[in-house]
Amino acid sequence: MRQNSYLSCLNKLNNMITEALKNLYIQQTGNTPESIEELPSSGSNRRYFRLTGLPTLIGVSGTSLEENRAFIYMDAHFREKGLPVPQVVAQSEDSAFYLQEDLGNTLLFDAIEKGRKSSVFDEEEKLLLRKTIQLLPSIQFAGADGMDFSYCYPQAEFNSRSILWDLNYFKYCFLKATGMEFQEDRLEDDFQKMSDVLLRSSSATFMYRDFQSRNVMIKDGEPWLIDFQGGRKGPVYYDVASFLWQAKANYPESLRKELLQTYIDSLRKYQPVDEAYFYAQLRHFVLFRTMQVLGAYGFRGYFEKKPHFIQSVPFAIENLRQLLEEPYPEYPYLCQVLRELTELKQFTDDLQKRRLTVKITSFAYKKGIPDDPSGNGGGFVFDCRAVNNPGKYERYKPFTGLDEPVIRFLEDDGEIITFLEHVYALVDASVKRYMERGFTNLTICFGCTGGQHRSVYCAQHLAEHLNKQYGVRVNLMHREQNIEQTFKAKS
Repeated sequence: MRQNSYLSCLNKLNNMITEALKNLYIQQTGNTPESIEELPSSGSNRRYFRLTGLPTLIGVSGTSLEENRAFIYMDAHFREKGLPVPQVVAQSEDSAFYLQEDLGNTLLFDAIEKGRKSSVFDEEEKLLLRKTIQLLPSIQFAGADGMDFSYCYPQAEFNSRSILWDLNYFKYCFLKATGMEFQEDRLEDDFQKMSDVLLRSSSATFMYRDFQSRNVMIKDGEPWLIDFQGGRKGPVYYDVASFLWQAKANYPESLRKELLQTYIDSLRKYQPVDEAYFYAQLRHFVLFRTMQVLGAYGFRGYFEKKPHFIQSVPFAIENLRQLLEEPYPEYPYLCQVLRELTELKQFTDDLQKRRLTVKITSFAYKKGIPDDPSGNGGGFVFDCRAVNNPGKYERYKPFTGLDEPVIRFLEDDGEIITFLEHVYALVDASVKRYMERGFTNLTICFGCTGGQHRSVYCAQHLAEHLNKQYGVRVNLMHREQNIEQTFKAKS
């Protein structure tokens, strides 16, 4: 009975919304819409509908009237400044419903899907990203020019109160949900320190607040801005952090650096930029934004059970893990808690599934090239037989490439040093790309005549090099010597 009553109420609500949007459409166009179709929901409580007809428009129903009014005001203001935002063409008297221009169906998030999933972005995807990040200073500066920030909801500006709200959002909706124990007073002390650091960058610019690829639409190859109703007066760093460190965007570090430079070049049209200070301050906003989105993921995912937020958590945790590689001495206890958070089993288990393992094998050619047990095929097979062979001398026959006499012979001769330099250059490039793309297996084999001296030396040295240089897990096997060794991944 209760379920039937709930469904009945839901149907009445849906009918009320569609009827209100239909009437607004008729008032605006003089026509009845041919159809009304609800679009997939986002993270907010607003609901979107496509009203098909002449013209086709997007209808919006929002339960927060203040938020609706903020969007409608900002939209008109941005259009007056020549910024690419959808035009609001009609609104109800109470602003509960409004109609806006239909920009189509392509989010930037979807337009870069192949790059996000592979971490290899083609030129078309990179162009869209560059166009978008180049647009950001325009909305930050031109958008702020003449804006009445009193329309912003729920806050007119980025201030200590809003910072602490977001930090406590993280604490209560994500951190506590993991079951971690921590000292709240010490955490609050560091929250206040973070607020002080962030506010030393205050400016009269517009802070979009949720500037990320899900809030940019692509129309005729150009970016258009949507969902800016949460914006307010605030520093430029926040939006850069939101866009370039968006959890599921999966930008490789090389692309992130390229886009960051593109942004700085565009920013210089509006103000001088001290790049050293910019980078130093930006990393604090990246940490803050990462915590803020984890709070949102906790609330929307764990409490509201929206799946795409839960799916984003591992990506945000990985961002956090990478950020903490360089210390934040300003927040010692917070960083201690965050490191413990990234090491929780539910997050490390997921990380292990996505971490690269390199399998390195030494072998004798006369016994055949080893199979790839991962089933992926490929990888590298290096032939060491061109290197001077210690095995042709009787005194080295009892030893392997792990023993000091053979190591000294090979290194004094020098050929193997040059050989390995070339190997490192090839393999390093692949390991870096595999790590960026989330690949989990790479196989490398070294072969020589007997699988005893040269191949063993090379396999051992490459294993040690990769583990030290990149922290990857390496499974090493000297096949003909029946020796196995595992180098654990470094956290």
